[in-house]
Amino acid sequence: MEISNRLQKNLKRCQPWAAKHGIEAYRIYDRDIPEYPFIVDIYGEYVVLSDRREEIDFSEDKKHHFDDIKNAIRELVNPKEIIEKRRAPQRQKSEKNQQYQKLGEAKQHIVVREAPAKFWVNLYDYLDTGLFLDHRLVRQKVFKASKPGTRFLNLFSYTASVSVFAALGGARTTSVDLSNTYSEWAQDNFELNKLRPDEHEFIIADVLEWMRDQQKNPDYRGMYDLILIDPPTFSNSKSMDGTFEVERDHYSLIKQGLEFLKPGGTIIFSNNKRSFKMDVRVPSLVSVRNISDDTLPFDFRDKKIRHVFELTAN
Repeated sequence: MEISNRLQKNLKRCQPWAAKHGIEAYRIYDRDIPEYPFIVDIYGEYVVLSDRREEIDFSEDKKHHFDDIKNAIRELVNPKEIIEKRRAPQRQKSEKNQQYQKLGEAKQHIVVREAPAKFWVNLYDYLDTGLFLDHRLVRQKVFKASKPGTRFLNLFSYTASVSVFAALGGARTTSVDLSNTYSEWAQDNFELNKLRPDEHEFIIADVLEWMRDQQKNPDYRGMYDLILIDPPTFSNSKSMDGTFEVERDHYSLIKQGLEFLKPGGTIIFSNNKRSFKMDVRVPSLVSVRNISDDTLPFDFRDKKIRHVFELTAN
């Protein structure tokens, strides 16, 4: 079977690499074969199977494809469980960022390891699990740049996995996110890694509003050596004023972020809009280096999955 052969080939490539680097959460299949538009991620003893079919793919002659890939996973991986998820394409800008869409109330968490860190992940209740696998090398980059005395600001911090790596490197961290759930999850991740949450900041706020409010605050202005800005592609949360669209709004976002950066500091700017083009005005603010290819993980083949830039103040 074609899909079984492809999964076997990918596993043969990825499993030794993951074991060598102490990685328990990684991708083994991403729509490699057009007839099988699925994503398969390993999380320890579990597998998350994301169904990315368009409606046209649900015809009678294609419905067996989902069963085929599940059978192949059971045969080759023998997971404790296959968790199935359906992520429909976003066709309207008004739709809420799907990573925050709640699917259930299982509240079952497992721990996965990533090199020196461990993370709580929830494979059931949200489309995303609490750990962005495509940011693995960004986390490593921040870890290497962090040392005692480093101050790190994580904007749109989600469950603060990057902050964990910064703190493990010795940095003092500030993580800002709108969600109370994710802020609590972030602090649980710190405790899991024997890091004291009370030695770091976890701020629950609309990032854009918080940045505006704190620009003149001496406690934050020019304070940080390293900043991660990883906004959603689009957001219209009820808790924020207006809407945010990354291509439209990233120039002002970066400009505001510079107010918090020390001279000679670095901003890592990342986003997941596949067609993203950086505003031509950004190079007038900072030196720009596109590090998207350099931070593409070994287990990912889709180069358009996200864009990452290293920005240094001129």
